[in-house]
Amino acid sequence: MVPMWTNSSGGAISRRMKGTFAPNRLTQLAWRSLYLLVLPLATGQVGRRRPVATPSRLAMERLKLILIDFEFQSLTKWFALSAIVGVVAGLGAILFRYLGQSVEFLSLVHFAGFIPAEAAGEKSLFPEVSRELVPWAIVVVMVCGGLVSGWLVYTFAPEAEGHGTDAAIDAYHNKQGKVRGRIPIIKTLASAITLGTGGSAGREGPIAQIGAGFGSLLATWLHLPARDRRIMLAAGMGAGVGAIFRAPLAGALFAGEIMYRDADIESDVVVPSAVASTVAYSVYCMALPKEIRFTPLFGRNLDYHVVTPLELIPYGLLALIVTVVGVLYIKTFYGLHDAFKKLPLPATLRPAVGAGLAGVIGVAAYYLFGENTHLFDVLGTG
Repeated sequence: MVPMWTNSSGGAISRRMKGTFAPNRLTQLAWRSLYLLVLPLATGQVGRRRPVATPSRLAMERLKLILIDFEFQSLTKWFALSAIVGVVAGLGAILFRYLGQSVEFLSLVHFAGFIPAEAAGEKSLFPEVSRELVPWAIVVVMVCGGLVSGWLVYTFAPEAEGHGTDAAIDAYHNKQGKVRGRIPIIKTLASAITLGTGGSAGREGPIAQIGAGFGSLLATWLHLPARDRRIMLAAGMGAGVGAIFRAPLAGALFAGEIMYRDADIESDVVVPSAVASTVAYSVYCMALPKEIRFTPLFGRNLDYHVVTPLELIPYGLLALIVTVVGVLYIKTFYGLHDAFKKLPLPATLRPAVGAGLAGVIGVAAYYLFGENTHLFDVLGTG
């Protein structure tokens, strides 16, 4: 159907709505009425004689309608797409959490007798059990986890190796936002096994790549152009981080700033990421127990009041120290990563070797510092 609208000069404008997210006829008429009735009131044109219909005036009228329609379609499109990405990323974060805690309960808790500490705003899915700690069993669990995750990644999706963020950034800049459909699945399984067996890693990198993969996959299924696919990839990254860490605003900003090394931000992805991150956060929190639902990750008892601005001076010094330590950590991390790649071993065995070494260091530190189990919690957070 081609709707016929009458412009302010009495002429007829015929427009065919295009795009998947084009508004229906009722919405078209509403926007047209807003344009014809409200705009003259706001500009003081009521009661004036209608101007003569000239080709240039008709062209301007048509351009205004196109701009109004384009803005409506664009907003509707990205709210809809971002919400879909948020739902999928939230469900992916739920699955990631359930798998990780299931592996942890079956391996570390039951086999090694080690119960990892939870953040103040988190709660284990399984009941607490009392078992005797067997420190060297932790090494066995970690080696087995490295073997399984290494086999999964290097057999089915080699690009899913590593912490995940680098791969997502590379896909955004160099691959038109394309991520293979198997990446989110393999990354979810491998990361859940790594974290669940005590691997020295965090959740940020895996969930960022998982969310990015979901966003890219949805864009591919919907046959969206490369620009839209890149935005959805970034929105998926932000949604995953915002959900798993229960920080939707941080997830939105993370997606915009993580793409560049210098002080820059990808402005196109901030709003879609904010919508996706908020939706993902809501979906994820609804799967949590009621007592911790919508509770910050580190609990609610974090009140601190600044008494004097002089307190900011130690924080400034701490920032400098943390910056230096961060640079050293990054150089050490990538140095070891490159060194492991040069080992004369099959790629599938390298994660097991690294996990075994990390486990030995952890157990040695456990005995060195008076059998303090909190050391395992600290070392296991990456």
